Amino acid sequence: MDGTETFISHLIELRDRLLRAVIAWIILFVCLFPFANDLYTLLAEPMLAKLPEGGQMIATEVVTPFFVPIKVAMMTAFIITLPYILYQVWAFIAPGLYSHEKKFIVPMVAASFLLFACGMAFAYFLVFPVVFGFIIGIAPVGVAVMTDINKYLDFVITMFLAFGITFEVPIVVVALAYTGMVEIKQFKEARPYVVVGAFVIGAIFTPPDVVSQFMLAVPLWLLYELGVIIAGWMMRNKKKEPDAPEDDPYRPMSIDDMDKEFDRIEDEQKKVT
Repeated sequence: MDGTETFISHLIELRDRLLRAVIAWIILFVCLFPFANDLYTLLAEPMLAKLPEGGQMIATEVVTPFFVPIKVAMMTAFIITLPYILYQVWAFIAPGLYSHEKKFIVPMVAASFLLFACGMAFAYFLVFPVVFGFIIGIAPVGVAVMTDINKYLDFVITMFLAFGITFEVPIVVVALAYTGMVEIKQFKEARPYVVVGAFVIGAIFTPPDVVSQFMLAVPLWLLYELGVIIAGWMMRNKKKEPDAPEDDPYRPMSIDDMDKEFDRIEDEQKKVT
């Protein structure tokens, strides 16, 4: 009965935290709704700045001028609310984690959010001007470049995701090294494959100009190297840390400890019967 009550209480807590996150997102979206058109104009600024004098973007569907700015406002509200959403997730799972897991996860989540935001900023301020300048520059004479606002939004989201995920590479490297799934030596041996893979990814997710491909591939490679350096530093410090005392309630159980605990439970059950 206690187990059922505990499970139900966890479900209620999960529901409450999800509701808080959704309500915060909705409230911020409502606050940003009057500025939806301004947000889209800000998002389209890199493209508008490269259009010829008198050039403009177009809407090819009836409801597009209304729904596209709303999508931008919703995504902006979600990004701004994301730290609070992550906090709600953390508050739900934190009681079930060991102390050393908490010390590892908190900075990793914070760094993941900051790196993803840096990836988006890198794409917006550095990559977009180059990409749009190249696309408009190669347009044949007599062809007016007028991008549909919905297609532009889809392109921007794809680029944001590509560069945001690219900037998460150090987090992935550090997590794999810290958990012992991959050794530092293996990361160093995989360096040639990473370089080739970075340029392949750059060719897939960026327009067909060499500059934008390099602007995705080179940061991906450099961030991989940064992740290897940080992972190596963390592993050296981890080896220097003293083992947790035997009576530490937060010390993770080894396989031998688990076997002893199972034997103890079996002996107690035999005594009861």
